[in-house]
Amino acid sequence: MKLTLGAKASAPAEKSAEKSAAPKAAPKKAEPAPKAAPKEEAPKGDTISADDSEGSGASAQTGSSEATGSGWSAPLANANVTTQYRASGASWSSGYHTGSDFQAASGTPVLAIGAGTVVSAGYSGSYGNEVVIKHEDGMYSQYAHQSSLNVSVGQTVTGGQQIGLSGSTGNSTGPHLHFEVRTGPSYGSDVDPIAYLRQHGVSL
Repeated sequence: MKLTLGAKASAPAEKSAEKSAAPKAAPKKAEPAPKAAPKEEAPKGDTISADDSEGSGASAQTGSSEATGSGWSAPLANANVTTQYRASGASWSSGYHTGSDFQAASGTPVLAIGAGTVVSAGYSGSYGNEVVIKHEDGMYSQYAHQSSLNVSVGQTVTGGQQIGLSGSTGNSTGPHLHFEVRTGPSYGSDVDPIAYLRQHGVSL
């Protein structure tokens, strides 16, 4: 489950319901869209099936999507982590899972974890349909493999706001949400997304 993280074999990518091309750069005065991961660094298979609990780092961590008093939320209602951050394996080109995978049937609402500005919204290679949000603390959150998106570049969002629907686009073996938190907009600047959510009062 890779802006990412795990099956070792990829199924054909689901076509985007709304966009099939990489997102255009943001307007000159807007936050520039993050660069896509270099082709050679793109995950070979950053995800696992929604009901797969095998592989390194798999767990049944759950949490609620209700926004905290500070306005932060889990990325899905009743979030269930199926592959942990930094799970190791040859399935990922970086050698480890760069995000956390959440179980989600296709069409499950995907929620912004906190207030911020959308800096990327569209199809992005192995991540499929993704949304990247820059938060007020300068951190970035990424929501990948969505079936459809509800936001566009430059739009401001709040914690708990729906930004799309889960799916299996890009390099994915089944419907789920691949969620990352980064210090910058580019691939490779990942941090532990679950720890980040907990620091903001989200129970997982």
